[in-house]
Formats: sequence, C-alpha cells, structure tokens
Amino acid sequence: MGRVVLVTGISRHIGRRFARAAASDPSIDRVIGVDVVPPRGDIGDVSFVRADIRSPVIAKVLAKEDVDTVVHMSVIATPGSAGGRHTMKELNVMGTMQLLAACQKSPTLKSLVVKSTTTMYGASSRDPAMFTEEMGPKRVPGTGYAKDVYEVEGYVRGFARRRPDVNVTTIRAANVIGPHVVSPITSYFRLPVIPRVLGFDPRLQFLHEDDLLDVLRHAAVSDVSGTFNVAGDGMLMLSQAVRRLNKASVPMPPFAVGRLGSVLRQARVADFSPEQLGFLTYGRGVDTTRMRAELGFEPRYSTAAAFADFGVSLGVPLRDNTLAPAAKGEARV
Repeated sequence: MGRVVLVTGISRHIGRRFARAAASDPSIDRVIGVDVVPPRGDIGDVSFVRADIRSPVIAKVLAKEDVDTVVHMSVIATPGSAGGRHTMKELNVMGTMQLLAACQKSPTLKSLVVKSTTTMYGASSRDPAMFTEEMGPKRVPGTGYAKDVYEVEGYVRGFARRRPDVNVTTIRAANVIGPHVVSPITSYFRLPVIPRVLGFDPRLQFLHEDDLLDVLRHAAVSDVSGTFNVAGDGMLMLSQAVRRLNKASVPMPPFAVGRLGSVLRQARVADFSPEQLGFLTYGRGVDTTRMRAELGFEPRYSTAAAFADFGVSLGVPLRDNTLAPAAKGEARV
C-alpha cells in the first residue's frame, strides 16, 4: 500500500497542480484535495472533499480517509484573493492551527509537509548576505503575509515537539516564478513600466513553479524532517531582471513607490505590501546547502533560468540555451 496524502488549498492553481503530480507518483496510493470551493479544471485521479480547514470537520476527513501524509499549501500571500486581510489572517493562521489540532489527534499520521516562504526572513539593511535556516528575521514582522508565515512556522514547530513520531518538513521557498504563477512579484514584473526604489538594486532569488511541485512531492515521500531553504542557484539583480524583460524602469523615492503601490493595490493591478516594498529595496539571499545535503533535492532551474521561463510567457525569447533548465550533470547557470 502506498501513501494516502491530503493536500490543502487545492482550489488554487499551484495546489491543484501539486495534487495531480502527487497522484501520478507510484509511491502514493491516493490523494485527497481539500478546500472550501471546488478546483477549476481537471484534477485527474485526485479525490476532492469540500471542507474548511478552519473547522473541526478536517479531523473527520483525516480519520475517514486514513491519511498518513498532509501537505499544507493553503497559506496565501495576498488579501485580495482571500476577501480581505481579516479573512486572510483567519485562513492562514487560524486554519493552520485547526489543521494542526486535527493532525495532533490523528493516529495514522506519519508525515506533515508545510509550504512556507523565505519572506519570513524579512528584508532590511541589517540582513546577512545569506540567511541560513537557523536564522530568523532581524525584526519580527508586525503585519501582513510575513507575520502570518512567522506565526504559522511557530505553530508547526510546536506541533513537531508534541508529535515527535511525525516527520515534519517545512519548505521555505524563495519567490516562486513561472509562466502560470500569479503572485505579488509576478504582478510587479508584468507592469508595463517597472517602478524601482531610487538608489537600490536588490539581489533576487527565484524558485521555478515546477521545482516547487517537485520539492513538495520529494518531501512528502522522503520522510526527512527539518526546515529547508529552497531556491534556484545564483541570483539576479533587479536591474538585470528588468533588462532581461526589455522593459523600462523608473527610479522613485521609497515614499513614492509606497504611494504608487497603494494605488495599484486598490486597483488590484499589483500588490505592494510593506514586505514587498522591503524586498524590492534590500533584496534577500538564502543559503541552500541544507536543501542538497540533508533534503537531497536539486532544483532543475537556476534563478536565471526560472526568470527566463517567466519572461517567455511575457513574449521575451530565451537569449541562449544557457537559460534553459540544466540537465543532470550540466553546469548550473
């Protein structure tokens, strides 16, 4: 018998894609997708259960389906997609707490995989060159998505202490990018003219959407516990990224970028949250040594290759073959 995997957040594009990919894995017997609304599009062999993880009913789903692996993907980044900041907070934090309470009671549970983000490190002038997994943010986030993720990870660590018999894996993914990703960072790069913070050229790391699916599936079946930074090799400066998209940019003072961001956010064109503005000012770098040495995962796309594939979706052709995903054994970009 293979694993029985429950995936939260299946109504979102990346959750649906992951559930379908997991269902095709020969080591996984069944995949159950959970969300408050049905997913759009074909979900293949995935079974859908309409359930709200903020409700105790999620414990009944775990018990009824004999779930042994949970992949938690329903921590969302934008208030607009959730119906407002209050609802977003409920879904992210309260939903996670209720899910962990259900997992706590499940006698069949063996593995928990949580999709987190390097956003939890924040972005400031005092940051180290590279964040390792043992480090935390220089300033504890007080609002928004970063605060939610920081709290979620705290609850997950508490669960791991209470259930040492369960393999708990937290994937801190760099900004996910690719042809199908809709997020604050991809909305930013889709703007016709890119606003930049005057006097700053931040370092950027990306993770291709396909690599995100691969690392979550790898974590779900490998039984490796711990927290892991996951990002493509290398970095891009913001100025390089803008040039590769063949777009114009406008340097602006930080307060002007913030005001423009508020206008764009209200118009639902792009989301300029405080953490997004900080990232576009100072950037962020994370160390991925543990990803390779302990988790045993190697992304197929470098940061540059992931960004290039995103650029293709905007009509920007690949400039040369070095930006294609590297085959095994090839030099990384």
